[in-house]
Amino acid sequence: MKANIGSIDKTIRVIVGMIIIAIGVITESWWGLLGVLPILTAFTGFCGLYALLGVSTCKVPSASHK
Repeated sequence: MKANIGSIDKTIRVIVGMIIIAIGVITESWWGLLGVLPILTAFTGFCGLYALLGVSTCKVPSASHK
């Protein structure tokens, strides 16, 4: 699996995941477990949906840096 999530995207995913988990805890709902998904994708650096859509937020090294 090639990384397709950049650093800003990772940060946003962790924050959103924590917010979803917090809302789940506050409302005492199991839906808060969905917050684990964006956190896991942030830590692995890979998003399956991005791969299907051909999207990547990773910085690609330019040809001059080889």
